[in-house]
Amino acid sequence: MRRTMTRLATAGVLLAAIAACGDLTVQPKSQITAANVFTDPSSYKSFLAKLYGGLVLTGQSGPAGNGDVAGIDEGFSQYVRGYWQLQELPTDEAIIGWGDVGLPELNTMTWSASNPFVNAMYSRIYYQVALVNQFLRETTPAKLSERGASAQLQTEVAGYRNEARFLRALSYWHAIDLFGNVPLVDENFPVSSLPQQKSRTEVFNYVESELKAIRPSLPARSTGDYYARASQAAVDMLLAKLYLNAQVYTGTARWSDARAAAEAVIASGATLDPVYQHLFDADNNTSPEMIFTAPQDGQRTQTWGGMTYLVHAGIGGSMNPAAFGVNGGWWGLRTRPSLPDRYAAEPAGDKRAAILYTPGQSKSVGSIGDFSQGYGYPKYRNIYQNGSRGSDLNFPDTDFPMWRLADAYLIYVEAVVRGGGGSMTTALGYVNALRQRAYGNATGNVTTADLTLPFILDERSRELAWEGHRRQDLIRFGQFSDAGIWQWKGGVQAGKTMPKYLDLYPIPTNELAANPTIKQNPGY
Repeated sequence: MRRTMTRLATAGVLLAAIAACGDLTVQPKSQITAANVFTDPSSYKSFLAKLYGGLVLTGQSGPAGNGDVAGIDEGFSQYVRGYWQLQELPTDEAIIGWGDVGLPELNTMTWSASNPFVNAMYSRIYYQVALVNQFLRETTPAKLSERGASAQLQTEVAGYRNEARFLRALSYWHAIDLFGNVPLVDENFPVSSLPQQKSRTEVFNYVESELKAIRPSLPARSTGDYYARASQAAVDMLLAKLYLNAQVYTGTARWSDARAAAEAVIASGATLDPVYQHLFDADNNTSPEMIFTAPQDGQRTQTWGGMTYLVHAGIGGSMNPAAFGVNGGWWGLRTRPSLPDRYAAEPAGDKRAAILYTPGQSKSVGSIGDFSQGYGYPKYRNIYQNGSRGSDLNFPDTDFPMWRLADAYLIYVEAVVRGGGGSMTTALGYVNALRQRAYGNATGNVTTADLTLPFILDERSRELAWEGHRRQDLIRFGQFSDAGIWQWKGGVQAGKTMPKYLDLYPIPTNELAANPTIKQNPGY
């Protein structure tokens, strides 16, 4: 089945919303007791489905009305939407025209510790961590034996526990990437104690050790009925991303480890999709390139965040919503000039550049609130390869491509160029494979002399634009805060450099109030 683990089971089997999301002193509260929840052996898989669903869904019913995170619109709190906004909106790739409290500050890199979108992402991360911890507490071998679980069920649940640990590692990676020094709590932490803030390096080491521990027991790839679940390839990709940014996180470069992890992903059996647009369409679950996705289904995972947001919000002006498989545009997201300029600097014919929508749109953004200023970039569509629309015109069937093989190729290339070993010839082959797909021929091929760090940063944007990587990439290349200028950075149209402390988001004010042992990031 296509989206097995995102089909949220009956609410009575699953945990209720956390009453004080983001406050790690509050444990998840179940509407019913563990004693009767787990009388049905299928409850364990249903609970696991809730954990995967945490990347996509926003509450106990959906798409709105019973949210997990209090104090913010339920759609605004969705995991992928929150992560995407924090990784893309402050950068040279995207801008949003809406004036909702907190969004203009993401556009201009002028946020504070009370920003509701920063708070929602922090809360969503720790809501996910808390659910995983609760699942692990309730699925120990001792608990299973007490409940009379069969040997077969105990074996199955042992596998579920490894998947849960992967999801927790993923969220902790997001936490250190966005917030730096954060609380670290696992299933063994005393529930009556205040969580203690750990250094980025400590959490980095924890994530690394968890991934290495679970990897041997996971399936090789997330395919078939196991689609969108934790796998060895997904573990290797998360390790590659962790090592790629290790110098930022810990002060110690791990380029050779990043290269080796990327090699493992490349060797996993994934292949490049021959059609670039297919990666962002309603049947992208069939792409051979996907390593790990956050899947959506128009009938079963209805949310105003995630791909619903990414498809609708990028449509406006003279665009025809029906051409993208939806019933309307939200007139929000566009590009800043830097993105089309990167395509324009290359030979003509790049199919990735063809996604840009220019009729009635200016390249320059003179007024952030005017949708006609800034090119459209309707990369994500609710359209199948055969041209038919998705199952629902509000809620797309399109999956969010969290990681795909092209990213592993580019990680390998960057690691080699930065001195992490490997082969420059192989690196060149990976770059040209991506560019040959983009051009349909060798027009865009480059040579080893072209494989410089500035080229790699630009090529990552050309290939991976609007996929939630840009802030992280700019920071790693030293181009996010106190270097690099693009329109509306710093709140002025021409752009300006900003203080270095903005490389991290602030710990939300309400988290500091809930746990006085936590210290704010410098500069806030």
